[in-house]
Amino acid sequence: PPILSFSGLLGILPDRHRSCPLYLSWSPRDSDAAAAMGVFGSSAKVYRPAPEVDLGPGSGELYISPNVKAPRVAGLLVKIFVWVLEMPVVGWVLLYILKKDNLINKLVSEAEIPEPPLFTSTHRWEDTPEQNVSLTKPGLSPAERVREAVDCLPTRLESPLAADVPPSSSLKRWTIMDFSRAYSSGETTPVQVAKRFLAAVKECSGPTMNMAFFISCDPEDVLKQAEESTLRYQTGTPLSVMDGVLVAVKDEIDCLPYPTTGGTRWLGKARPCEADAACVAQLRACGAVLAGKTNMHELGAGTSGINPHHGSARNPYNVGKVAGGSSSGSAAVVCAGLCPVALGVDGGGSVRMPAALCGVVGFKPTAGRLSNAGVLPLNWTVGMAGILAGTVEDAVVAYSAIVDQSQPSYLRPELNLPMLTSTPSISNVRLAKYGKWFNDSSEDIRTCCDKALQTLRAQYGWETLDVTVPEIEEMRLAHYVTIGSECTASLAKYLDKLKRSEIGWDVRVALGVYGSFSSRAYLNSQRLRNRQMFFHKEIFKTADVIVSPMTGVTAYTLQDDALSSGELDYINGAALIRYSIAGNFLGLPAITVMVTDI
Repeated sequence: PPILSFSGLLGILPDRHRSCPLYLSWSPRDSDAAAAMGVFGSSAKVYRPAPEVDLGPGSGELYISPNVKAPRVAGLLVKIFVWVLEMPVVGWVLLYILKKDNLINKLVSEAEIPEPPLFTSTHRWEDTPEQNVSLTKPGLSPAERVREAVDCLPTRLESPLAADVPPSSSLKRWTIMDFSRAYSSGETTPVQVAKRFLAAVKECSGPTMNMAFFISCDPEDVLKQAEESTLRYQTGTPLSVMDGVLVAVKDEIDCLPYPTTGGTRWLGKARPCEADAACVAQLRACGAVLAGKTNMHELGAGTSGINPHHGSARNPYNVGKVAGGSSSGSAAVVCAGLCPVALGVDGGGSVRMPAALCGVVGFKPTAGRLSNAGVLPLNWTVGMAGILAGTVEDAVVAYSAIVDQSQPSYLRPELNLPMLTSTPSISNVRLAKYGKWFNDSSEDIRTCCDKALQTLRAQYGWETLDVTVPEIEEMRLAHYVTIGSECTASLAKYLDKLKRSEIGWDVRVALGVYGSFSSRAYLNSQRLRNRQMFFHKEIFKTADVIVSPMTGVTAYTLQDDALSSGELDYINGAALIRYSIAGNFLGLPAITVMVTDI
């Protein structure tokens, strides 16, 4: 990536063996009560110049855990709240009261920030020496890049998800290479796999299971693609190892013949889909079978994946739990073994968060690495496509297929792929850990992730460095203002003509808040982005990776009263998004991988 080093985020599987507390205390964890009162008092914050902030482990910087006190609201209460909020005068007064003592005002919009605004999170190309990587040749086609990626893979590696499948199950969790070998040997064909896939989708979508994985899935189109792929294998001319492999696509990404709804009932009609998105076209050029459009939180405006229009995607490990959002369906179909790979879009952890709750890999590349052509422009400067996969190896193969190589060579960074065939592990990896932030999670997550760091040190000698990542909560609020402002600006031409009744109740609240942000709040958010870019680059001078849990809580219960209205659960929402912001706000590459407490 065109950044000093790779910013990785360790994820956490949903707890399958025991019940875990799903809520945690939100009071600031700092012994300096006076400093805490200074932040939460009436005055807006005055920031010191970024170079004067201590990033060391003994820094006196105050860590603020989100001070979320709002109760969960769903069902009729959500509707009543929206009715009041949308009343001409009363709604304005309510919004004013809600914002008056809000930390967004104190830490962002009214704050004094010395740095100028930074509006893009792209990084200049730096030719940094890398360990155990293969430099791909320039000008390769997607299929040729996939062949390069396959040369970097181990000869045989079983999916870690396969261990969760009962021996009696007829559904196998296969990797991309498993499918490729089976197709090449004649053990099965893309048509046979497609038929089993369609039968499984039908069963999962029925009233008994009601998993709500897909918004659109056209059996005729899926079978047509599979038939074409089968013919290529029969004639010995598969396009790549991805030929015939099912790939699901989040309904935020254009993919013919489907409309792109963004999880709504109306956007597909207002904005016709006329061509494949760039990343979808590249997958198609590799022979992948596009399996349909997966469910998502409406307009990406939530973390649960609860969608009142298309059903709420359920967690395959426990159908009574949320799958996470907003790429809920994409994470769930990979977890369920229906597809080895799916595409999502990540504007605030929307790929990595559901990946963590569903126990799969979630990868958001460096800003600019993937083309946004054909992706709904819901958030221009923080959002981009990402990959959900059962294994890191499958994520590497899919990434090699869809990486954007359309820019002129002098603007395009080199494409290095990890040599996963290498026997010795990468050595001398330095993991930066901010203890107060890392530990702001439920005990089971904290313990599990600590064990993972201990294992990396014991087996590979990787060193953990204690650092301070300043202004975490300030960055979260600045990102919230940024993504909200960009969302309403992007959708303005549609929302101005739309009946409110066509939008889900919870999303109506979100859009109401988004539309209230001022230009000063947006500009100050970009000043905070500049500060955070400085802080992270300083940390990456001594560390290779910033490591943390992916979410602060495990998957929580999907309540029946939220299915038709959505829910306003800002306590769980803040916990789910706690560790994902820097990847989007600063354009850093970030990955969620599975860890267990076994």
